[in-house]
Amino acid sequence: MTMQRPRPTMAHAWFFPAAALYATLLLPLSVAGLLGVLPMPPGLAQPLGHAHELLFGYALAVVAGYLLGPQPQPRCLALLGCWLAARLLFLAYPGSLLAGLAAALFAAGLTWQVLPRFLGAAKKWRNQSVAPMVGLLALLSSLPATGTGLLDGPAQARSALLLLAGLLFFMGGRIIAPALAGHAQQQGWTLQHRVQPRLEGAGLLGLAAALLLGLQPLSQPLAGLALLLTSLLVLLRWLRWQPWRYRQRADLLILLLGYAWLVIGLALYGLHLLWPLPGGNAALHALSIGALGTLSLAVMARTRLLLCWRNANARPWIHAIALLPSLAALARLLAGLPGLPPALCLALAAGLWSLAFAGLLVLLWQLRDSQRADQRQSSR
Repeated sequence: MTMQRPRPTMAHAWFFPAAALYATLLLPLSVAGLLGVLPMPPGLAQPLGHAHELLFGYALAVVAGYLLGPQPQPRCLALLGCWLAARLLFLAYPGSLLAGLAAALFAAGLTWQVLPRFLGAAKKWRNQSVAPMVGLLALLSSLPATGTGLLDGPAQARSALLLLAGLLFFMGGRIIAPALAGHAQQQGWTLQHRVQPRLEGAGLLGLAAALLLGLQPLSQPLAGLALLLTSLLVLLRWLRWQPWRYRQRADLLILLLGYAWLVIGLALYGLHLLWPLPGGNAALHALSIGALGTLSLAVMARTRLLLCWRNANARPWIHAIALLPSLAALARLLAGLPGLPPALCLALAAGLWSLAFAGLLVLLWQLRDSQRADQRQSSR
């Protein structure tokens, strides 16, 4: 009698709720500590602590949930355990050997599972670019928060943000383009410009140039120029999708909104590198809160809704919730302007962000019984 192997589970069934819960708690806890309302854990008391956990805690969990795909449940839970240990140890003992070890174990497990899939199966260099982006992001997550060598703390965070912008640009485009084309076909017209491979390749090269040039202070103006040119390429891609033709599809409009924040964020960051101004680092929040927050929330909700009901609009209230990260980004950008109370803007941004991901948690809880659907999907 042979024992039947347990069916694998989709990684996002575990990582998406973990990412949503962490996002719900992280920014309010950080801002409350910054405003003196609550004591902060040591990890968030560092100058870049909340940025570190937003990029390497929340965002990397979303990346893992989306890219790992079907996994044996013990392996999936082991990876999740490494991620959770890295988060708790960073918050309590930042810079400790145990925190670094947990982060390195999660980074190694993620790259071991993701990189061969893209390097082995993908034939075009644009598709293979996911592998180095994920690999470098995982490597950065395992470095000490203070950075080493060329990468001090701010450079480490900026590099991670640009790598995530690359993933949002590439993976977001690969999600949005077929969704728009499918809707167009249902409405009786054809979307001519879909993936737009030349623009995609040029955008990836522009982001790679900005990443490398931004490592040295003397070449940062050139990095800013590369980001401005890349933002124009992303804008052209976005306009070719004809966003004005999807007024009846809230799910598609939210994805397009997140992609628009990518245009805004790259442009503002490029301008900041060309003409540094006091408080100019607030421009980075257009990428981290606007683009990352809106697109990641929309993709997590869409992935689970399509799996369970094959209908991204089966719970239309989630699209209103998905607007909140954009409002949070606006509030955070306003905090850098003179004449406005920064504390109020920060508190408002954190509250809107937390409310958005609490709403996502409610949706994911409603979909908790879809584990069987996960298993059927992964066993095909």
